Amino acid sequence: MEFWLLIGGAVIFYYFIKVKAAPSKQQALRENSPSSSNEIRITATTRNQIVANSNHDDDDLVTFSISYGYNEEESLNKTPGKWIKYGESITVKGHTITSGNFYFGGVLSSLDGFGTEASLVDDSLIIESQPSSFEDESLGYWPKYITLTPQGRGAYLSWLSGDRNDPEVPLGYVFIYFYGLERRITVDSIKQSVDDAEFKLIFDEILRLKNIYANSRSFSNYSTRLLEVMCILRPHVVSHPKLEKNPQRDSLLFKHRLATRVNEGKPVPPELALAWIRFYPDYNLKKSARRCGYEFSQLFTRLYSKKYADGIIVKPNKTRLKIEYYPASPSLRGVALPQQDLPDPSNLKGPANKLIAIADECTAELDAYSRYLAKPDTARTDIEAVLLLPDDLSDLGTTLGLGKFKKWADEVISTKNGLVDVEEFWTYTKSPLPSKINKKEAELIQKLAQKAGYGIAPDMRYHHAKTSADGKLVLFPDGHGKYFEPSKAYIEMGMTLRLGAIVATIDSHVDHSELNLLTQLIDHDSYLSPTEKQSLHAYLVWRLNTPSNTTGLKARLETLGKAEKAAVSRVLVGVAMADGKIDPEEIKQLEKLYTLLGLDKALVTGDIHGMSSSKAGSRPSSSQSESISSTSTSFQLDESILAIHESETKDVQSMLGAIFMEDEPADESTTTAVDITDIDDESGIDKQHYLLFESLIRKDKWTRKEVEALCRDSGLMVSGALETINDWSFDKVDAAVLEEDGDAIYVDLEIVEEIEG
Repeated sequence: MEFWLLIGGAVIFYYFIKVKAAPSKQQALRENSPSSSNEIRITATTRNQIVANSNHDDDDLVTFSISYGYNEEESLNKTPGKWIKYGESITVKGHTITSGNFYFGGVLSSLDGFGTEASLVDDSLIIESQPSSFEDESLGYWPKYITLTPQGRGAYLSWLSGDRNDPEVPLGYVFIYFYGLERRITVDSIKQSVDDAEFKLIFDEILRLKNIYANSRSFSNYSTRLLEVMCILRPHVVSHPKLEKNPQRDSLLFKHRLATRVNEGKPVPPELALAWIRFYPDYNLKKSARRCGYEFSQLFTRLYSKKYADGIIVKPNKTRLKIEYYPASPSLRGVALPQQDLPDPSNLKGPANKLIAIADECTAELDAYSRYLAKPDTARTDIEAVLLLPDDLSDLGTTLGLGKFKKWADEVISTKNGLVDVEEFWTYTKSPLPSKINKKEAELIQKLAQKAGYGIAPDMRYHHAKTSADGKLVLFPDGHGKYFEPSKAYIEMGMTLRLGAIVATIDSHVDHSELNLLTQLIDHDSYLSPTEKQSLHAYLVWRLNTPSNTTGLKARLETLGKAEKAAVSRVLVGVAMADGKIDPEEIKQLEKLYTLLGLDKALVTGDIHGMSSSKAGSRPSSSQSESISSTSTSFQLDESILAIHESETKDVQSMLGAIFMEDEPADESTTTAVDITDIDDESGIDKQHYLLFESLIRKDKWTRKEVEALCRDSGLMVSGALETINDWSFDKVDAAVLEEDGDAIYVDLEIVEEIEG
């Protein structure tokens, strides 16, 4: 009884396998199967029965050899199988086949000697015409042409005689065809019976099939493996860059490429290093790297090259490379490929850890960019996305969304000296123009220009000024660069240009001579780098095309000594006289600036006369002052006057740098002490608190310790001083200018602008 129960169970198990291999399920069965040569093979015996080989032991247990499928039909065709090449026409049972690429005949054994080659087309077998969509139970997991039903053979020949590109055809027919290609490569080509031209044709055919039937994971895996083997066998004939760059975890091609490189003692190039990080079994690319695959690849290869130049050198290890091929065809079990004596460094941890460090760095740099792209309705061409790209990928912005901007920027630089309206620039941000340009908007302008490879003036970081929504900007090529740090000479010259621009624009017209003088001040300064000069030229253009004001100048200029004030006055007079004449409005404005400097405005006319009559540029005494006609043209542009005297110019610039340094405290040893109580101001706040306010507006965020240090210098208490300044701010613009948040004190620069406006 137990024996027959076991037999019954075996029959049920057999029937279950048959159902699983039925036409509606056969593709799913293949999809979920392993591709190893160690797969369980259930060999065909009879069509309608299971043979149970009973071996009784002491416990009366029985072992079975279970089979499924169909018997190979006995063929009377004794014609040796031959390969029908591509382009060779042949007719089989009314089906004319012109594309070749299959075995034809009656005798061609499986590689292991058991059964007939699975792909062999035998025209002596019964064939019934059917459309290629037909399938029945004979199209099992490992289909063979000889075990198909007559209808199945007819359907296969219908597909073989057609274009072989129907993605809906039962996958078993595609595999039968693929088995023939596989044998031709792994058996015939190794015996040198396949020339390079045919080898390339078969490679292209497998690639074509892979693209058509890519939805089948099983077929994709088998075809990929065969393509890799072909690249290894004849690298001079075929190659597949995509497989090289994106290897699977079991990639034979990658392991062979890496082994060859290491064996030759050559460095691992960036592309192969990137492939290694994708291949390495103990590392998985993080979400940012997967979502932004192209950007990750670009960034990885650039950082790798930056760190290792030509690449890392890997010493050959003792583990040897073994090329093992697991065929799709049941007729090719035991196929062996030629082996080379090469090391196998693919799993070495030392080199892999170096690559993992770079991959992690790339992932971190792409994190913000990746998170943006994860949001709904976003694209790589969005300006927000482009600005989030790492600096090392800034050139990608051209293809991702900055192409039009760069074209426009190049045109305005070449035709308009880089001068543009903020409104026109802002259109490239693809967002509405704000009513005011605050810190956030200014930073967006800076980032957009920098990402595209340009600099802008004013740049808040270096020029310590910002534009307005209805104002101007100046673009210049190349920009400041990632690691730009302004020198002392740069800061000093920037302040000189600000004062000079105030004078030059007094009459609402900038004469060429005035512009020339200010330009030469930049060009003749040997302490400035080329980048600094380019930045300052752009800043000068902006200053000369932007309404000038003296906001914040008075309190700072009053810290100057008498000699320093006199030196500044020479710069101002020199600019005013550069066009060879002095208008009444210019004299009036010079008098205001002299007053700001703490000089007697009556000295203006004397200084003008002294400079116009002295090429040496010596300063006249106050007794020499006299009225100058507004139509005077006696002043001649002279190199020594334009540049003043080199040492005196440096003194002036050094002094200005001490006054206008935005980010660094002035050196107290170089300034003259001033009695605060002697300063007369009508601003509505006492001088101590006003000077503290002037110090605080140099940046938008301070630590409490920093503010405490400023207050100590002024003899003030922090809380009381902040309250006094905010009360004054409320009186002027009905809003607080300072805000405390824990250990931080924030300055609202928009309110500052209203106060100073």
